[in-house]
Amino acid sequence: MTTLVDARPAPAPAPAGTRPAAPVRALRLLRRHGVLVVALAVVALVLAWAVLPGAFTGHDPIAVDPAGKLAPPSAEHWFGTDQLGRDLYSRVVHGARASLSGAAVAVAVGVVLGALLGALAGWFGGLLDSVIGRGVDVLLSIPGFLFAITIVVLLGFGIVQAAVAVGLTLTATFTRLVRAEVLKARTSTYVEAATTSGASTFDILRRHVLPNSLASTLALVTVQFGIAIIWIASLSFLGLGAQPPEPEWGRLVAEGRSYIATRGWLTLWPGLTIVAVVLATNHISRHLSGRDDT
Repeated sequence: MTTLVDARPAPAPAPAGTRPAAPVRALRLLRRHGVLVVALAVVALVLAWAVLPGAFTGHDPIAVDPAGKLAPPSAEHWFGTDQLGRDLYSRVVHGARASLSGAAVAVAVGVVLGALLGALAGWFGGLLDSVIGRGVDVLLSIPGFLFAITIVVLLGFGIVQAAVAVGLTLTATFTRLVRAEVLKARTSTYVEAATTSGASTFDILRRHVLPNSLASTLALVTVQFGIAIIWIASLSFLGLGAQPPEPEWGRLVAEGRSYIATRGWLTLWPGLTIVAVVLATNHISRHLSGRDDT
């Protein structure tokens, strides 16, 4: 019996240290972190909506068209129209600015106040630490959303007032985290070296303690951003946040609740948008904190 032998030369092995081609690396990255890529894409999309809404829709979000009210989703109106004939997709896109800017203000208020109080409590300790600590305990013992409603009632209705109220609610969480990080930083060698060199307390806190302490709050900032979106949307749903005719995701859900049985798209699309953004920010936070196993 004759045995056929393949005379073709074997492929030469890849040289040591050769990196895979760029498409191969991208495919491997997508396969390993596919959910993270989707989360980043969702966040990037809504940020683009907030910055350049006119690039994604040509409809006026507050233009009333009684003849076209409560129209179902179509090629002209992707998400349908509301009870006043306004294009719902345009209102969702333009509503991203109010929702995201409100959440950003809320997180900024929480980070600034929390970093200040946490740094003072962790650095000086003693009576000041006890007073700030008891205040934080009191804030954490109150349901956060209830506290935010109380602050909005005192400040007045509006998206800015709602953002400040949510930011004050988030302050306690950031204060506790920053205080713990400052306590660890106080015993580090670079802080001891700065103290020995004669640097003032303000300079040590500004140049050494706070920058190293705030680095660990990045994951918390991301997840609290999603929480702020939910709370601001909830306040607007109750009529305490964004006021008509300003489009805001929570306000859009509130406007469509009367038609939820017959015109479900009025609440479906803004509700799905809120869910998608919050899930995306939560997954990004898990990745930043090292708890993402996908």
